[in-house]
Amino acid sequence: MSKKALVAVADGIEEIETVCIIDVLRRAGVEVVVASAANQNITASRGTKIVADTTIAACKTQIFDLIVLPGGMPGAEHLRDCSELVSMLKEQKNSGRFYAAICASPAVVFAAHKLLTGRKATCYPAMQSRLENCIPNQNVVVDGNCITSQGPGTAIEFALKLAELLVGKNKAQEVARAMLADTAH
Repeated sequence: MSKKALVAVADGIEEIETVCIIDVLRRAGVEVVVASAANQNITASRGTKIVADTTIAACKTQIFDLIVLPGGMPGAEHLRDCSELVSMLKEQKNSGRFYAAICASPAVVFAAHKLLTGRKATCYPAMQSRLENCIPNQNVVVDGNCITSQGPGTAIEFALKLAELLVGKNKAQEVARAMLADTAH
């Protein structure tokens, strides 16, 4: 049975992180649903236009193996303020299914909604003081079913870790080799 991931997006989201996550997970055979907090047509933080598959509101009754949030500002703030997404993330955490965020989103979304309580995490360096149990010098932090990462430069490593957790180390390494990405992680 194929694994299913929701990638939440909003205006102002970081495009490198967004595309890396979507691309790597799809290469690994994960069914990826790109869902927007508002309009399906969004403008990312550097002006890149992205068209979401659907809206978060339309996905709120679906079950996902992973819900992942790219960072970027003000995109992370829009995700933080999306009540349907917050409800889904809380259910995801409580169910033991994976939830993940990169860059600003661990601090802006997860910390704001108490999704990191008692967990180790990382985020964009300028926001690390917002995290209780920050691991500042690690690109990707996995603590139980919560996965966090630092920013655009760690996006491929982050996405490969998500792929590994969903479909296994062998498949993630296969994807990494095909992409010429460092597979030492």
